[in-house]
Amino acid sequence: MRRRKLIGLIGGGAVAWPLAARAQQSAMPVIGFLSSWSPDDSVGAIAAFRKGLAESGLTEGKNVAIEFRWARGEYDRLPALAAELVSRQVAVLVTVGAEPSALAGKNATATIPIVFTSGNDPIGSGLVASLNRPGGNATGVAMLTTNLEPKRLGLLHELFPGANLFGALLNPRLPLATAQALALSEAARTLGQQVVLLNASSDAELDNALATLARQHVAAVLVAGDPFFDSRRDRIIALAAQQRLPAIYQFR
Repeated sequence: MRRRKLIGLIGGGAVAWPLAARAQQSAMPVIGFLSSWSPDDSVGAIAAFRKGLAESGLTEGKNVAIEFRWARGEYDRLPALAAELVSRQVAVLVTVGAEPSALAGKNATATIPIVFTSGNDPIGSGLVASLNRPGGNATGVAMLTTNLEPKRLGLLHELFPGANLFGALLNPRLPLATAQALALSEAARTLGQQVVLLNASSDAELDNALATLARQHVAAVLVAGDPFFDSRRDRIIALAAQQRLPAIYQFR
């Protein structure tokens, strides 16, 4: 979405609210911010978000308010969090943390403008009709991080050319997990490489999965792109170091 259009949506959103609803709101337009991540691992992103708003003349607490909702990697919380923000009649809904938050926002409202970040194909996910003409009430940025799992496996294969076995961690609660698993399996066949795919969607499963991979003597671990894993990055890095497992991730 172009910056001037976003500013217009935020600044003009309050004008379009019904009088009864407007009476319950502050005079200041509100941006709803819905994230699959946690505030602890989003400090840099939030600082950049506020900086971008300020560059456009929007200062939190002065002429715009922001309401944050964090799922902390628990995707089943997103629909209720999205509904809370919609009930606040926010001017714009910003969703970050891959498809789960974007889809929760889109399912919660067909009228409030949504600006999303996507780690996959937004067309295939049903977020937009096309890249150049999104249609509907949602638009945003696609980073395509989850599409690069085969490339990351290829990098591990180059780094450890003599390895017999690699491991991969996936979160089955991520809607893209099945596609990630298929892409990794296909890439492994192409490379002539063996890969153990393990699922983890809780802290206990995460601990067990990394311990299992260490016992199986994998040469390295691929941690699939997923907000749940991102929100537990300190835990994963510490466990991988404890188990002496080299690892590759979607982000630095």
